[in-house]
Amino acid sequence: MPLSPDQQSEIDDARAKPRETLRCVAPGLEAALYTAHPVLDHGFVRVIDYMGDDSAICQAARVSYGRGTKSVSNDEGLIRYLMRHWHSTPFEMCEIKLHVKLPIFVARQWIRHRTANVNEYSARYSILDREFYIPAPEHLAAQSDVNRQGRGATLEGETAARVLEILKADSARAYDNYLTMISDEGQQGLARELARMNLPANIYTQWYWKTDLHNLFHFLRLRADAHAQYEIRAYADVIGQIVAQWVPIAWRAFSDYRLGGAQLSAPALAALRRMLKGESVSEESSGLSAREWREFRALFD
Repeated sequence: MPLSPDQQSEIDDARAKPRETLRCVAPGLEAALYTAHPVLDHGFVRVIDYMGDDSAICQAARVSYGRGTKSVSNDEGLIRYLMRHWHSTPFEMCEIKLHVKLPIFVARQWIRHRTANVNEYSARYSILDREFYIPAPEHLAAQSDVNRQGRGATLEGETAARVLEILKADSARAYDNYLTMISDEGQQGLARELARMNLPANIYTQWYWKTDLHNLFHFLRLRADAHAQYEIRAYADVIGQIVAQWVPIAWRAFSDYRLGGAQLSAPALAALRRMLKGESVSEESSGLSAREWREFRALFD
């Protein structure tokens, strides 16, 4: 299960004690504060704290002295302008701190985004729980024939069953050996910092991850993309739902200009202009490489 009884008790206690504040609050996010959103089989994402809202973005852009200096429609227009023209600093005025429980192999992808403050559960100090990510059958896939880092067709039947059995058995065996090595019953137990090296990459870890909205949008643009690995995309999708509750105007702008939009190179833009004039443009005459041409055509198919 994603949360232990003690963790759920702490959340219930925190939510039962609201506090008055003079700082701006995001009503949509306040309603979900501390609540754990399940991800994968044992993971979750929950908001620990945040700073700012849509009005804070506008306040920073205008360097004004308070919220409400402009109408909501003007605020939305400004945020969309900032997003459209790749202005980043106003979005950096908003920050969020998340508590995330995730498989270690997902964490190693995630940590590549080096624009956050991270504090991870210490396996030098504590003993990791017996919780492993085991993919659902529909997410077991063969290696893609065309993408060296992607998935192909879903495994089925005996092949899928064999893979699942290997994953479960190896995970259990590695964890049993981990406990055996650190045990001090009748022996001098191995140091936890050494014993952890034998644990599989699908065991769950936890961390606090704090970042600003600009860098969070960058994370989501890459990890919520259809080409991202499913497991990290599952977390990105949940975080996207959280962001939509937190800064709904900024989220709509991000969805329109980043997630749902496209950026064209100068040769691609020139090819599009020629096509709009009625000229027939081929891969050979476009000035684009074969890969660029495929990506360009995919925008309109």
